[in-house]
Amino acid sequence: MMRVFLSGVTALLLSACATAQDGPFNDWLNDFRPRLAQAGASPQTVDAMLDGLEPDLAIIERDRDQPEFVRPLWEYLDIAASDQRTTNGMSAFGENRQTLLAIEERFGVDAEILVAIWGLESSYGAIMGSNDVVQALATLAWEGRRRSWAEAQLIAVGQMLDRGFAYREQLTGSWAGAMGQTQFIPETYLARAVDFDGDGTRNIWTDNGDALASSANLLARAGWTLDAPIALEVAVPQDYDLSNWAPNQSRLVAEWAASGITRADGREWSNDEQVRAARLILPAGLRGPGFLTFANFEAIKRYNNSTSYALGVWLLSLRVGGGGEIVQGWPTDDPPITRSQTRELQEALLAMGHDPGGVDGIFGPNSRRALMAFQRSRGMIADGYAGRLTYDAVMAAN
Repeated sequence: MMRVFLSGVTALLLSACATAQDGPFNDWLNDFRPRLAQAGASPQTVDAMLDGLEPDLAIIERDRDQPEFVRPLWEYLDIAASDQRTTNGMSAFGENRQTLLAIEERFGVDAEILVAIWGLESSYGAIMGSNDVVQALATLAWEGRRRSWAEAQLIAVGQMLDRGFAYREQLTGSWAGAMGQTQFIPETYLARAVDFDGDGTRNIWTDNGDALASSANLLARAGWTLDAPIALEVAVPQDYDLSNWAPNQSRLVAEWAASGITRADGREWSNDEQVRAARLILPAGLRGPGFLTFANFEAIKRYNNSTSYALGVWLLSLRVGGGGEIVQGWPTDDPPITRSQTRELQEALLAMGHDPGGVDGIFGPNSRRALMAFQRSRGMIADGYAGRLTYDAVMAAN
């Protein structure tokens, strides 16, 4: 029997819920067991995965807990590329140099990037999560919000076990089912994990070579180009015309340069840079640093589809290599708004005829376009940044 140890009032509440929900969980379990077998899992694997399994109600609590506060990017980057993480990354690079360079040569992925991803995903193997992955995924499947996804991951776990890639006891990771030093979900493990040392296993838990090579394989399959740029910090004039700009719009660097965008470090654009396609992102609006991002940046987002994450990986990789400073200041007086404020913003924009594409508290491309339309209608800088200052302006106008 699997147990979850909690403390205080939360433990009492979850314990009470567990008794009431044992039946429904068993209903899901009894329904899924034959489907796992039909998907190809051996009887021994089905039993090893599902016998005695109980839900972990703390997983449901985590899954439903959408944080109200949105961390400013500058605070996230301070953590992602902190002095301690950088120092640890340099040590990890030195201790694994021969392996990293061999992986770089085989897969064509820069070693510093692999170290940076390693650092962000598991603190260089120190923090991989201690949740039972089968229990976590079964709990998510039973809850139902992401049932199809979670069941697909459990089927992938069955394939991992039957193919001898892992032992049942190895399957620990995050509450969301991500595993090992690379934090791969099971389907990604099957598709991208690598047996780098040729011992017959894809050990992303305790084998640094397998873990790092697996990350390299994922990036290589996502189109990574060795020694190519990832991102460059740029200075964007405060009066820059953003009327036709969108974060997913690509132009040659030469075109961006001709429009008035310069390198933040004051250097001239190289000939190689000018002929590359790049996107302009303004994660904190025109008052903050701008960045031109290249194809390798998009490859990082295949690992984690987050601009903040990709910027964190890029910055940490630079610092592990001995550089990496953002030159321009951040608008610390204009932090991003909370989720409830985003819903209020979306409601106000919709009421004024600027359709944000839904009122869900998530500031996506449609909300950005709606906010830019509002900013243009008020003669404001139309950068689409949902900071506190613009929020106050929208609320005052509604």
